[in-house]
Amino acid sequence: MDPVPCATPDDPNPLRRLSLDDLRRRTSMKWRTYPADVLPLWVAEMDVPLPGPVVAAITDAVALGDTGYPAGTAYARALADFARARWHWDGLAVERTAIVPDVMLGIVEVLKLLTGPGDPVVVNCPVYPPFYQFVTHMDRRVVEAPLGADLRIDFASLEGAFRRAVADGGRAAYLLCSPHNPTGTVHGAGELSAVAALAGRYGVRVVADEIHAPVVALDAGFVPYLSVPGAEDGLSLMSASKAWNLAGLKAALALAGPAAADDLARIPEEVGHGPSHVGIIAHTAALRDGGDWLDAVRGGLDDNRRLLARLLAERLPQVRYHPAAGTYLAWLDCRPLGLGDDPAAVFLERGRVALSPGADFGTGGAGHVRLNLATSPELLTEAVRRMAVALS
Repeated sequence: MDPVPCATPDDPNPLRRLSLDDLRRRTSMKWRTYPADVLPLWVAEMDVPLPGPVVAAITDAVALGDTGYPAGTAYARALADFARARWHWDGLAVERTAIVPDVMLGIVEVLKLLTGPGDPVVVNCPVYPPFYQFVTHMDRRVVEAPLGADLRIDFASLEGAFRRAVADGGRAAYLLCSPHNPTGTVHGAGELSAVAALAGRYGVRVVADEIHAPVVALDAGFVPYLSVPGAEDGLSLMSASKAWNLAGLKAALALAGPAAADDLARIPEEVGHGPSHVGIIAHTAALRDGGDWLDAVRGGLDDNRRLLARLLAERLPQVRYHPAAGTYLAWLDCRPLGLGDDPAAVFLERGRVALSPGADFGTGGAGHVRLNLATSPELLTEAVRRMAVALS
């Protein structure tokens, strides 16, 4: 690997504060799955230090021995305040929330409330691989509704999937990814209202995975699904884990629209024992006091999206990439390179760059890779250089 400039610890952009040596001291999945000569830009972990208020909250809890079981509504109240300030949404009712271990386990518990074994769950592919894994593991069946060529919801495709899902007269759910992983698409209010109307017409219950909600471009806005007309019987899962890099501090919230309150009330009491109490403390601190840090990261991600577009145009012009407004993930169409269904394997073997294989994301993913943008500009530049070398 070519020498990478050292990070600047006091840089206002958190993505530039850690050196490669700092990052390789980490013991999490991103940095320990592959050998040390591999540059990991795959799993959704950010190369950032934690915000000061989060570090202080965790440190204070540990010093106090406040490491017991979770209790109270502080997390929900912090999220409600964040939603009001950031998304101008007053509809997050604390009494219609429940703490869950994390977003995917929360989705599982919510789907158990709305569907039974063998029932269909509609997804927009290509989509986050655990949607397939968790849904099938809980004995539901996935019904795909592929995105359109513009990587947005294709409503003809979605209606066809809804029609198939309810054809036998049973229960069905739609697992909406908003913002969408891996494409980074941020759904607009009109699209979400159309989703609600279509779901209502077919009697399909909507469960929205909104884990990336805080991570949108500085000039973009996020619309919570439960805020649009017709979504009153919907449910949502939210967490501070992606936006503040807290995946190892497990906690999330399930939210219910007014007409879904009775459904959420049936969630088993023991589910609330699964989140980490320290995780809830950390997430609450992030939502309450981590806004400036978040905006600095969002600005850094905006810079990285522009940088990646320029680097690809210079080094890998055949790769198709359209910078998206949400998440810190980039969806790269590598089919013009002629590398087959799994270009990630080529970039790993020949370039020593780890990316997420597109085929894992379902129909429409073959020939693509997902790249994690949440790193320093220097490491991003080195990754693209290696990818280009892999083809030489």
